[in-house]
Amino acid sequence: MKPLRFVAMGDSLTEGIGDPVGEGWRGWAALLAPSCGAVEFHNLAVSGSQTADVLNRQLPEALKLRPDLVSVIVGVNDTLRCTFDIQAVAARLDEVYAAAARHGAHLLTACLPDPGAMLGLPGALARPLARRQRAVNAVVHALSERYGAVHLHLAEDEWVTDRTLWSADRLHPGERGHRLVAARFHALLAARGLAAGSPPSCEPQLPSPTRSASLLWLATAGTGWVARRCTDLLPQLLTLAVDEVRHQVRGSSARLDLSATHAVAAALAALSLAEQPDAA
Repeated sequence: MKPLRFVAMGDSLTEGIGDPVGEGWRGWAALLAPSCGAVEFHNLAVSGSQTADVLNRQLPEALKLRPDLVSVIVGVNDTLRCTFDIQAVAARLDEVYAAAARHGAHLLTACLPDPGAMLGLPGALARPLARRQRAVNAVVHALSERYGAVHLHLAEDEWVTDRTLWSADRLHPGERGHRLVAARFHALLAARGLAAGSPPSCEPQLPSPTRSASLLWLATAGTGWVARRCTDLLPQLLTLAVDEVRHQVRGSSARLDLSATHAVAAALAALSLAEQPDAA
């Protein structure tokens, strides 16, 4: 098997936030690379990136590197903006995935947990964010299948509720979590004959953060992090929360879920139509 050239794209998860090494971050992609036999590993992920950043900034650089393996994990930051538009997110991801496929690269993708639930936000605030993240995950699922991606499910309860896997900020994996992501990706790649080396170790070198450290982060840096990420969302999120409560009182919350489902279906249908220029 020839060595692989691995390029990672995305946001803070792939940048490695939560897995400190020296003065910087390491993360799951750097842990995975040696296990794939990669002779070149390039991490283009940047904290705070949205799908537009991956498409317009990271993808051109990635294609110049002529990768054999490309990871694209992004979308949470899109859900934290007042400009959130699932159709635009779907179109951008489709373009990124398609570009990787055209260049013959194997694609790695993942669905992600809901940030509102991770932060423990009140239900009226958390549910709109959860609905958005489910929409992004539905798009990622559909497009991953379309392009034959190696897809990892990271939104399930067991992974989300194990606090030993998360850093003090409760939003990024800690070292143990990054190692688990790397090991799970390795297993999927090995099943396709794309992982030449041994799986990454799941044993962390640093202890998991204590509960007091997590609470301290939330009370200090965490507040600032949420404020920076959600500056333009907060007014809209409050409006969404009021709407959420109103529907809950009326017993019509299902309408909000149905509307989100229809939006995802419309976004994917638009991509299908775009592939058929002669369609009426």
